[in-house]
Amino acid sequence: MKAELEAAKINRQARGLEPADLVLKNCRLIDVFCGEIVNSDVAICGERIAGIGSNYQGVHEIECKRAYVCPGFMEGHIHIESSMLCPQQFAATVIAHGTTTVVCDPHEIANVAGISGIKYFNTESQNLQTRIYMMAPSCVPATHLEHSGAVLNSADIETILKLPKVLGLAEMMNFPGVLAQDVEVLRKLKIAHGRHVPVDGHAPGLSGKDLQAYIGSGIMSDHECTTAEEAREKLRSGMFLFIREGSTAKNLEALLPVVTGKNSHRCLLVTDDCHPQELLVDGHLDKILRRAVSLGLDPITAIQMVTINVANYFGFQDCGAVAPGYLADLVLFEDLENIQPEMVFSGGKEVTSDSYAIVADKRNMASLYPEVFNSVHVNMKEVSFAIPAEGDTVRIIRIIRDQLVTESIRLQVKIVDGLAVADPENDIAKLAVIERHHATGNMGKGFVQGFGLKRGAIASTVGHDSHNIIVLGVDDQDMLLAVEELVKQEGGLSVVADGEVKATLTLDVAGLMATAEAREVASKFTDVLHAAGEIGVQMRDPFMVMSFLALPVMPHLKMTDIGLVDVDQFSPVGLWS
Repeated sequence: MKAELEAAKINRQARGLEPADLVLKNCRLIDVFCGEIVNSDVAICGERIAGIGSNYQGVHEIECKRAYVCPGFMEGHIHIESSMLCPQQFAATVIAHGTTTVVCDPHEIANVAGISGIKYFNTESQNLQTRIYMMAPSCVPATHLEHSGAVLNSADIETILKLPKVLGLAEMMNFPGVLAQDVEVLRKLKIAHGRHVPVDGHAPGLSGKDLQAYIGSGIMSDHECTTAEEAREKLRSGMFLFIREGSTAKNLEALLPVVTGKNSHRCLLVTDDCHPQELLVDGHLDKILRRAVSLGLDPITAIQMVTINVANYFGFQDCGAVAPGYLADLVLFEDLENIQPEMVFSGGKEVTSDSYAIVADKRNMASLYPEVFNSVHVNMKEVSFAIPAEGDTVRIIRIIRDQLVTESIRLQVKIVDGLAVADPENDIAKLAVIERHHATGNMGKGFVQGFGLKRGAIASTVGHDSHNIIVLGVDDQDMLLAVEELVKQEGGLSVVADGEVKATLTLDVAGLMATAEAREVASKFTDVLHAAGEIGVQMRDPFMVMSFLALPVMPHLKMTDIGLVDVDQFSPVGLWS
């Protein structure tokens, strides 16, 4: 009965038989259906758009003075955990930048706490100004080459897909499993196909006949393209192209030349991973829009790639456009060449400046989801960073600037008293990954080049995808102290030098996110970045880069709690060569 009354009210207001609840007057409306700009009023009834056109009257009216109005921005692929903000704080942060809908892949928290972590996300995401939807994590753990806090099998996927606000199957990172026709992988795909839901992909560098087989398994998108040639091949083979521009991986400039007027409807702009201070200072999807337009992309096409294209991919029927019956999720801005949201509406209500004031209810959530708030388990007596020498040449992970992929190189290592040690003069730091979910004592050790570390150590409980503790340093005792600090604070980031803790950030939600307010998290994160710079780190965000050193689905050489992994061969490999 209530729905019928609301529909009747919308009908009357759309026809002009009664004043609309709210009218945005004299707008330049971005028509994402036809790719045009039209002069129009926007009449709003409750949380929905009643009509667009001229001469609408409203109980409340806002004179827009020919400002542009477009649909609220929609994020098609992100791991909210990478923002280090709990879902409530994340939503409160991005809504101010025009993001009204987010589709996330919670596989980070799922790797720590399994279905309990996903249910936590669902609970935290209720009644927010930014609507948060989820995809069911397809690869927990990502591979057999690491140990996570949980395992999600095909039966679990079926359960997750039945949860509220779960839209489909998240990125299928195990593309070797797809190609090899792994039984459990195929079961997960079959369940998703049986429910007729989207299936996201993850296939960096995959090409030729292997790519054809991967797509033919029912996988619909990819966000891992790094070259125009790779993007074109995947588009031509039927994939949706998710163009990523996040805090670490920045593919926008390389991939934008692929986007044309004929294929742009198959392209989305996504972030994948964003850190908090960037969200607060620089923005979210609005930042990508500004960057895309500055690189020559047509502004309306860019807006389509964060609105209607996202809605079409995920099957949203009532958002992604400014049209009758659609949710009144709207962004107002003055300059089409420099999109800066000035007013944001979510469900017909203007977003107010106090949205950051939301603070997570940690006590209640911890009682509901104890696995999420008690997730760091390490027996420090078993931790040793000593690496006995077995030769003079080792495999070393070398960083590639602004990329998640790494190089595998062989170099002579410094030997002292029969032990292989860090060599800061040649920018070689020691690297270790410590299993932290079940206190098994598993620990992988090796070396990495490219951080610029001169002294001390940095450590984190954010280590994609299984999120074991990852630590790198040039002094074993500092590395030990950095890890001890993480265990003490139930997760987070730490910087240590000369036997002293220089800075920390507590991430008390699964060792991935903070219950603190967004600006506090951003401030603390700035402190740890500054501290890392003080001990020689030469990159803007070493913690994000470090977190991907443990991801054994991104070429070419990675480190997990079982040791070095040759991603190209999809198998463990020895340190000494």
